[in-house]
Amino acid sequence: MRRFGPAVLLALVGAAILRVSLFSELYLRYVQAGLRPYLVVSGAALVLLAVAVAGVARGAAVHEAEGHEGGDGDGHEGGDGDGGGDGHEGTGDHAGHSHSDTHSHGPAGPRVAWFLTLPALALLLFPPPALGSYSAEREAAQRAAQGVGTFPDLPSGNPVDLTLGEFGARAVYDSGRSLKGRTVRLTGFVTRDGDGAWYVTRLLVSCCAADATTAKAEVRGVEAPPVDTWVTVTGTWHPEGELGSTEAWPPVVDVTSLRRVRQPDNPYEKR
Repeated sequence: MRRFGPAVLLALVGAAILRVSLFSELYLRYVQAGLRPYLVVSGAALVLLAVAVAGVARGAAVHEAEGHEGGDGDGHEGGDGDGGGDGHEGTGDHAGHSHSDTHSHGPAGPRVAWFLTLPALALLLFPPPALGSYSAEREAAQRAAQGVGTFPDLPSGNPVDLTLGEFGARAVYDSGRSLKGRTVRLTGFVTRDGDGAWYVTRLLVSCCAADATTAKAEVRGVEAPPVDTWVTVTGTWHPEGELGSTEAWPPVVDVTSLRRVRQPDNPYEKR
């Protein structure tokens, strides 16, 4: 049975990839939507490779079984010889053949190797969650000035829906003060710091979760829900510090309403 171990591992990993990319939207926790076709192809290729490896292992097992059967036949023929000496020689040959097979066709690797299936099985049954407050807090809130300038006008009407990345860029770098007097609506998850302040936060990615950076806004005017709760807040920008300075980051929003929401299928913003 152990000879099928590599096929089992390949099948489990391939099935896990297909589960998160082909049969659900869970892949959005880890990569951008544009990478979905590559994940599906990779998962399918691993499953097909597992089938091929299992086929090769099965063929080897059948060949080995046929070899043993042939050896048993030779031993019996030797035993039926004219002389007792021939019978003993046949029996000796058969015993030698069996002993040789024991060494050349032994177990395919140690039993402990089957523990390698546990991570693959866990990946299949329990996909890792999206990055949350812990990842956001690891990044220091140190932003070098990217160059103060003007931004395009915001759409008319209030409230205006903004990503946290765009809200932060306009709050810190927009010399035209396009956020002044506007009501904005932001969606993200709750994070806190050691001083008691809390933030609505989103992680920005370019390719995958490994390159995530943080966009956040300090919330004032309402009580903080539990950390990692997804919320939509509505309020107005509260200017602080000079444009492009570290005092201006993170931007502040005076919130008039807060609503708890479900985590979106794609929890990240594109950077």
